Amino acid sequence: MPLLAGAAAAIAGVGAVLAFVDVDSPLRAPFTLFFLLAAPGTAVAANLRGLEPFGRIVASLSAAVAVNILVAQGMLAVHQWSVRGGIAVVAALSSLMLLLVVVRRLRGRTVRRRAS
Repeated sequence: MPLLAGAAAAIAGVGAVLAFVDVDSPLRAPFTLFFLLAAPGTAVAANLRGLEPFGRIVASLSAAVAVNILVAQGMLAVHQWSVRGGIAVVAALSSLMLLLVVVRRLRGRTVRRRAS
C-alpha cells in the first residue's frame, strides 16, 4: 500500500510540474487531471478519518471536484484565470488543508500529555 501511495504522489507531482512548466507531452493531460483530483481529495480524506472507507472516498472525490470548480469559478470571476494559476491555487489549498490536519493532530497530542 505505501508503494501505491508513493506512485500516486509521484504521478500527481509530475502532472503538476508538466502543467506548470507547459511541456508538450501526451501524459500532461491525464497526469494533471490526476493531480487536480488527488491533491484536494487526499487533503479532504485526511480530515475525514472517522468515516467508513467507501464514504470517505466518495466524500473526498466530491470535495476535490468542488474545490476545482470553486477555484476555476473564483479565478474567472476576477478575470485572473490561467492554467498555472489554477494549479498553484489548488496546490496551495490542498497544502493548507493537510497542514490543518497536522496541526490538529499535534495539538491533540499535547493536550493528552498534559491531561495525564
